[in-house]
Amino acid sequence: MRIGVISADSASESRVALTPDAVKKLRKLGFEVVIQSGAGQAAYYADELYQAAGADIANSSTEVVTQSQIITTVNDLPAAVTEHLTAGQVVIGMLDPYRNSQLDTYAAKGTTAFAMELLPRTLSRAQNMDVLSSQANLAGYKAVLLAANEYSRPFPMFMTSAGTVKPAKVVILGVGVAGLQAIATAKRLGAVVEASDLRPTAREQVESLGGKWLDVPMSAEEAETAKSTGGYAWTPSEQYVKDQAAVVDKALSNADIVITTAQIPGRNAPRLVHGATLAKMKAGSVLIDMAAGTGGNVEGSVPDETITTANGVRIVGAANIPSQLAAQSSDLYANNLVNFITTLIAPAATDDASVNTLALNLDMNDEIQGALAVTHDNQVRFAKR
Repeated sequence: MRIGVISADSASESRVALTPDAVKKLRKLGFEVVIQSGAGQAAYYADELYQAAGADIANSSTEVVTQSQIITTVNDLPAAVTEHLTAGQVVIGMLDPYRNSQLDTYAAKGTTAFAMELLPRTLSRAQNMDVLSSQANLAGYKAVLLAANEYSRPFPMFMTSAGTVKPAKVVILGVGVAGLQAIATAKRLGAVVEASDLRPTAREQVESLGGKWLDVPMSAEEAETAKSTGGYAWTPSEQYVKDQAAVVDKALSNADIVITTAQIPGRNAPRLVHGATLAKMKAGSVLIDMAAGTGGNVEGSVPDETITTANGVRIVGAANIPSQLAAQSSDLYANNLVNFITTLIAPAATDDASVNTLALNLDMNDEIQGALAVTHDNQVRFAKR
């Protein structure tokens, strides 16, 4: 059985779905691997490294698709590639199912498409396949470094002969995996950190990292809803949104750095920072909007652009931070994919015990496969919100 790897179809995407180390693991399992030439170049993995690991090199994505039974990708396949899919093939990647316009095409082609973002994160056996967590961890770390680079002052407190330099005040909005890593990184750099999240259970995590919790009043019903979301964000009431806006407005008026991470699957990112709040912020302060690619947490943010407001606040639309750490992001992503792929195979029936032949074992009743499969058996299984 052959697994294919295609090159990213975007100038803003530097990651690759499988690394040479992942290829070695798959080869030991009995797979053959073919990779599009140059697919790993932006992540510093040359074709020669893949060949040394046992992969074949193809000249185009079309060659990869026509030779492979399983096709791996970072993001959704380009439309020009999906044209060459055939019945029985499997596509695995972060397919952005809520916004994906090609699900009908995958189904019509008879392709089984797995969207890795849909992994049930509460399952213990699924944790080593969690692409969102592995990428968010790196993104939270890098977001702080991006902020430090944009900010015109240091993060830690300095005692100098010319006077004392005060530590930077950092506010993190959204304390999932990315937010927690951002808190830890900012603290390591010497900043004073405050944080807020929809989930009241995040308070203990924030304080364990040395951050201060920004408390927003929440009803008992909302608190129960927050606990039952399985680690994902949820849509709060209008009253909560108003109360949160007041807390955020006060915190941001004194902040030097703000990092927003809040996203809701299937919906535009919630607006956390409005123009009125931006107008109260200090000149030279920096906002990193990690949700810029899905609508933005910050009013006025633009994906992959940095803008400066009239009062001197810099807003960085950080739409794809993991791609800026392409080598490590690819390593972790590839490990996640290998762990998932191993759940899809079973030894094929053969009379020759010396032959290591693999067969697909697609089981939509399996709690992981069933959750990730957006198309199967010529049907779209995923219901968009």
